[in-house]
Amino acid sequence: MKTDFDYIIIGAGSAGCVLAARLSEDPDVTVALVEAGDRDSAPEINIPLLFPQLFKTQFDWDFSSEPEPALGQRRIYLPRGKVLGGSSSTNAMVYIRGNPKDFDDWARQGATGWSHKDLLPYFVKSEANESKRGDLHGLDGPLHVSDSRSMHPLVDRFLQAALETGYARNDDFNGPTQFGVGRYQVTQHDGERWSAARGYLWPAIDRPNLHLFTGALVQRIEFDGRRARRVVVRHNDEELMLRTHREIILSAGTYGSPHILMLSGIGPADALNSFNISPIVDLPVGEDLQDHPFVLLNYLTDQETLIAAASQESLRQFEEERRGPLTSNVAEGGGFISTSPRLAAPDIQITMGAVMFVEEALTAPYDHGFGLGPTLIKPTSRGKVTLRSARPDAKPRIFCNLLATPKDRSSMIAGVRACMEIAGQPSLKAVRRQTQNAPLTESDDDIWSFIQQRVQVFYHPTSTCSIGKVVDSQLNVAGVEGLRVVDASVMPTIVRGNTNAATIAIAERASDLIAGRPLR
Repeated sequence: MKTDFDYIIIGAGSAGCVLAARLSEDPDVTVALVEAGDRDSAPEINIPLLFPQLFKTQFDWDFSSEPEPALGQRRIYLPRGKVLGGSSSTNAMVYIRGNPKDFDDWARQGATGWSHKDLLPYFVKSEANESKRGDLHGLDGPLHVSDSRSMHPLVDRFLQAALETGYARNDDFNGPTQFGVGRYQVTQHDGERWSAARGYLWPAIDRPNLHLFTGALVQRIEFDGRRARRVVVRHNDEELMLRTHREIILSAGTYGSPHILMLSGIGPADALNSFNISPIVDLPVGEDLQDHPFVLLNYLTDQETLIAAASQESLRQFEEERRGPLTSNVAEGGGFISTSPRLAAPDIQITMGAVMFVEEALTAPYDHGFGLGPTLIKPTSRGKVTLRSARPDAKPRIFCNLLATPKDRSSMIAGVRACMEIAGQPSLKAVRRQTQNAPLTESDDDIWSFIQQRVQVFYHPTSTCSIGKVVDSQLNVAGVEGLRVVDASVMPTIVRGNTNAATIAIAERASDLIAGRPLR
């Protein structure tokens, strides 16, 4: 078995798949891709509507938060993909890049080279958009982006209700403006999920210079002095030592990358010493955790919803035509709004799905229903990831610290109130049989009580190894050599919207940085 490589990539999630494909384009370098999970061959991965069935399975890291102070000490379920493609193999497939202001703010804060102008060419490079054209979109990238093939009529009612409320229609959230409501585009192709594994890794997997290790749990990174040289992996119940001639690239995600760094001696020195881990570099690894708080209002209806997708006719439609309700990503529609006229960019994302979605999707739908709810997309609260144990197989402690600031609570309350107003418009009110879960009244107290009891995250963790604090603008880990981090954890602040597209663009640009190719 080969154990010496030019590049070792830890994590075959969205970023890792991009890096493995792009770096192995050079036949003169060898690349190892190390993934703790298994192959992405399960049918629930490829059939879009079935993604909630992957929760708490072998394909899920199945994390939970520490008790959340602002939420009555509730713990929050935190699913992450443990499979080739990472969370791009288990997510709801919504293709949102974020707001241009997000990236320009990064650059203003010192993340040189990560402005919207710098990243836009990599969004375009990555994308093969089925229907959108123009300078802001790509046509022939590895990542297929398409319009929904489900097109559930309840989503049209939601959009009409939002228009009745006064919001504008927006048919491209990755276009000139993010404001407004519309149908989301999805990372699908011919009605199937199109993950980073399918787009990037699968076409490259047979290259002789690319070596894939699945079921391989990283124990630690080892250094010669301050140069990263080896990755110790638990593989097939044996300890395996992989060596690098050039670089180790950590792409284990916002929870996994800081966890591995701390196990390897890079992190807050006092915390590492408490676990008898000798610090190599004292860095704020794991700090500044950000995620999008999300809460859903659910209503029952007499209209047919996606709960009917379990029929033989739906299965036939999917198998023969790659159409119908099984192609739904659940979150088919939504939009971006501002809760204050003073804001230059949205602070709330609204998402709507034509199916009952309760208890963080851990309870199966049992009646016809639909849900809509706000996501706080630029939170000011900050959490952290820390060690639970020095054992590599122990899950990290994850403290989200959701809605800890008055500003976050105020914006979230306003977001719920906006969704209640949309739900009360004629187009939706006409199909509401009864309220299943919603605030009792529109008072701040009732809305906040509802949020405390039911808020979750939208599975978009970022910023635990951020540029300017843990890594530099080239994504090199400060204070050591031969080690970079490339994934959502390097984002200085969370983007306004779903994080998968931005993670892929970051990895596209990073691959040029690592390979020494001209930047776009």
